Formats: sequence, structure tokens, C-alpha cells
Amino acid sequence: MNNEKKAIIEMITCAALWSIAGIFIKFIPWNAFSISALRSLFAGITILIYIKIKRYKIVFNRRTLLGGLMLGSVYTAFVAANKLTTAANAIVLQFTAPLFIVIFSALFFKQKIRRGDLIAVLCTLAGISMFFLDKLEGGYLAGNCVAILAGAFMGGMYMVIGEAKGEERFSALFIGQIIAFAIGLPSIIASKPDFSGLPVLYIIILGVLQLGIPYILYGKACEYCPPLACSLLGAVEPLLNPVWVLLFDGEKPGIFALFGGIIVVASVTLWCALCNGSKEAENA
Repeated sequence: MNNEKKAIIEMITCAALWSIAGIFIKFIPWNAFSISALRSLFAGITILIYIKIKRYKIVFNRRTLLGGLMLGSVYTAFVAANKLTTAANAIVLQFTAPLFIVIFSALFFKQKIRRGDLIAVLCTLAGISMFFLDKLEGGYLAGNCVAILAGAFMGGMYMVIGEAKGEERFSALFIGQIIAFAIGLPSIIASKPDFSGLPVLYIIILGVLQLGIPYILYGKACEYCPPLACSLLGAVEPLLNPVWVLLFDGEKPGIFALFGGIIVVASVTLWCALCNGSKEAENA
């Protein structure tokens, strides 16, 4: 098997493991900050073991610290969104990250927005608006907003870490776990969650299988899998996440959120395939 095919398999496996977050987060009766912190604790240990096996050095510089800050913020916002809104809303709204990359590129790097980029942004905003037609109670409204914020942080994370190589990339991933743990540590001390039974098992599964191992796979896949392919393969996550929650928890997304999710995922996927594909062809 060549490196490109291996990277594709790694990225599909990564996205599939990412998708189990919603169901396990719903099962843990702790507050969002405690879950995020302890999940990242076990993920950090997992990534650190990999770093030691590969004999990488942990690099602290502007890129790794900023990338870690963005990543830690993604984790915290996503877990909070899962507690405040449905798992389907949380994951699909976070999937707006590529469009935030377009917006940030125009605002901070003065890059020209192409017509396809603008159409994708408008279609995605239309899809997002449909989420707010379902269950407009304060909790769902707040959760939807936090999920969009997670998408913005993820877009920033991709921009910062995307250019990193080898030791820098895995250093940023490890630092992100440290930051997420630090953000949630005061909540653990204050709330004193019950460390017994299934919640502990679930948090270990989240830390090792849902976060630690997938980000190792993602870090490896980036070496040979181009950003376009990673974005497309990452669509497995928002498609599977609500399925697990529906099967094991019975949580159903509303009809408007369902159609909104289809619009968001379709818009982002088509944007990645068509607009970025044509751009890569021009650069070839």
C-alpha cells in the first residue's frame, strides 16, 4: 500500500472515531468543562506516548502555542455545545470551519474571495439559519451559537497548524490538550465530579479512542493527504455523529435542523471539491 492510500485510510478512521464524541458526552453526567478537561488529559497522555515513541521534541514557539490555543478552544466549545444543543446541531455547525478559513483569509490576509467561496458562505449561512427554527429555547439557541464558535476556532486551528511540519504539528496537538485541561481544571476542583463507574470508562474512551488516537492519525495523514482530501474525508464525522446518538440515546434532530444540516454539509463538501479542486488544478 502506498503512502497516499494509507493516508486516506488513516483519515477515514480518524473521522469515524471523531464521530463517537456526541454519544459518550451525552452519557457523562458532568459539566462540559470537566468533561473537556479530563478528555484532553487522557488524549494528551496518548499523544505524548506517540511523541516519545517517535522521539520527537516538543516545540514551544508562536505557531505551536497559537495552534494549541485554538485547538484547546475547539475542544471546550464543542463539548459545551453538545451539552447545550443536540449532537447533530453541534457537529454540523462545527463543520462550518472551512468557511471560516475563507472569511479569516479575507479579513486578516487580504485574500480575494472567489465567487464560489461567496456562494458557499451564503448557502452555509442559510443552512445554519434553519437550525434556529427548531427548538428556540434558550439552551438550544446558546448551544447553536457555541457550536458555531467551535467552527470558528477550528478554522483558525487549521490555518495555524496546517503549515506546521513533523515535530511542530504534534507539539501543537499536545499543547492543545494541555490548554483544554487547564481551562477545565477549575471546574473539576469546584464541581468534584463522581469518579466512579461508567463515567470514568466513558471519559477514558473519549480521551484515548475519540481524541488521542484520531489526532495522531490526522497528524500522520497530513503528510501525504492534501488538505482538500482531508476536508472531504472529514465529512464522515458529521454524518456519523448524530447516527450514533439516535441509535443509542434516541435523540432526534428537528426537521429544520435536519434540512439545515444537509445544506451545510453539502455546501462545504461541494465547495471543497469544486472550488478548491479548480484552484489546485490552476496551481498544477
